[in-house]
Amino acid sequence: MRLAQVFERVVGRDARVRFLAYDDSSAGPADADVTVTVTSPYAVSYLIHAPGAIGLARAYVSGYLDVTGDMYTALSRMQSAMGDMTWADKRTLLRGILGDPLLRAAALRRLEPPPQEVRVERLPFLAGLRHSKRRDAKAISHHYDVSNTFYEWVLGPSMAYTCACYPAEDATLEQAQFHKFDLVARKLDLKKGMRLLDVGCGWGGMVMHAAREYGVKGLGVTLSKQQAEWAQKAIAEAGLSELAEVRHLDYRDVTESGFDAVSSIGLTEHIGKDNLESYFSFLYGKLEPGGRLLNHCITRPDDTGPAMKKDGFINRYVFPDGELEGPGHLVSRMHDAGFEVRHEENLREHYAKTLTGWCRNLDDHWDEAVAEVGEGTARVWRLYMAGSRLGFDLNWIQLHQVLGVKLHEDGRSGMPLRPSFEPPFAG
Repeated sequence: MRLAQVFERVVGRDARVRFLAYDDSSAGPADADVTVTVTSPYAVSYLIHAPGAIGLARAYVSGYLDVTGDMYTALSRMQSAMGDMTWADKRTLLRGILGDPLLRAAALRRLEPPPQEVRVERLPFLAGLRHSKRRDAKAISHHYDVSNTFYEWVLGPSMAYTCACYPAEDATLEQAQFHKFDLVARKLDLKKGMRLLDVGCGWGGMVMHAAREYGVKGLGVTLSKQQAEWAQKAIAEAGLSELAEVRHLDYRDVTESGFDAVSSIGLTEHIGKDNLESYFSFLYGKLEPGGRLLNHCITRPDDTGPAMKKDGFINRYVFPDGELEGPGHLVSRMHDAGFEVRHEENLREHYAKTLTGWCRNLDDHWDEAVAEVGEGTARVWRLYMAGSRLGFDLNWIQLHQVLGVKLHEDGRSGMPLRPSFEPPFAG
């Protein structure tokens, strides 16, 4: 069996994917709009020794396997190869490659790849207690301190690296990001003169929105030095320095209190299950009575199985130490910390649309992105974003916003009888 036929068998003959290999073999429909090219026997080594999604991912990000065409389409058609391979699958694969001496070597022992042109930025060794301040700082830096210029190309002018909220099917990514920040502001009932704490603030989008649109004095904190520097410069250029501030700081080191509202947009995924109770308790203590917390984060659909595969692609290459919990668990922890939860919604489809925009942006700036961060990092991002979009589409992961309030001592919430934060989209 030739190499292209081997990969076709692994992925499935009904996948509508064209396979090409360095041994001049080919398989699959000639008119397919997605082509997978195996450029080296080292791709086989990865597939055998790290089968399923992680093996394919490592082969791709290392440059031993190329994908021509839309990455999301390729992944959606190759779902049969995304899970763990059974022993029967392995035997079938081995039978197909044992006739080639080099492929047989790849199968029977792990080949040591030669020096390669594609340099892959894998997770550095993280020492110390999981989710300690020092280890969290290193994990966050691995993902976010890539290049502000790279993020500008991928995220667009909003520099919002969290799920947008599309007010209409044909809304642009920028309109949807504005609508997301405004939805958070309305759920928090922000008004002029209030004080907002935004934890895990990224490039400062929420504090700038609150200051510019509502006259709110906002403090944002992030563990990414590059994010903080970019945000402070953007705040100054926008003339918002009297109201908005972003600090390079762990949220646990915020000393101020008495805030009227707290927003946490995309931070909870980095907190860790064992720390959720103290996390929500800390935010509860920062609020005035009647103050609200809006927690916006990626979740899994339920609480069965592990929160994150420790040896999976995401944990190895993208979000080290990340953990996802089910929405019910998050709501319970908020209640246990003292919050009364008043509203919850799932924006799963919105994140799929957001990722579609980010993937398009990366494709449009591919050459510049490779020059800026290297081909290995660019490949990681192309694969991770397309795979995440597929995960949201197939309900493997979700995005939930949970609104809680810190009650007054007499039990008053200060909430209206019905939610008033969804006005018609004005364009």
